[in-house]
Amino acid sequence: MYIIIGFIVLAAGALLVIKSEAMLNAFGRIAFFEKYLGSEGGSRLGYKIIGLIAIFIGFLIMTNMIGGFLGWLLSPLLRVSGGPR
Repeated sequence: MYIIIGFIVLAAGALLVIKSEAMLNAFGRIAFFEKYLGSEGGSRLGYKIIGLIAIFIGFLIMTNMIGGFLGWLLSPLLRVSGGPR
């Protein structure tokens, strides 16, 4: 089941990276990306970055490593909140 869900997330991310121009035409420019990632190509780059993150998360889901990654990523917050040590 993890493989199928991971592949769907991976495919969606790949489509975001490949079809960033179509995404820009469909959803328009994103002001945050335009402000912080460049003047004219910021939204395209933003769509590509979101796609790359989705591809990475898709691989983590496919290999069932998402739990370990999230545990590592959130470990500073979990330690501060008094979780198990």
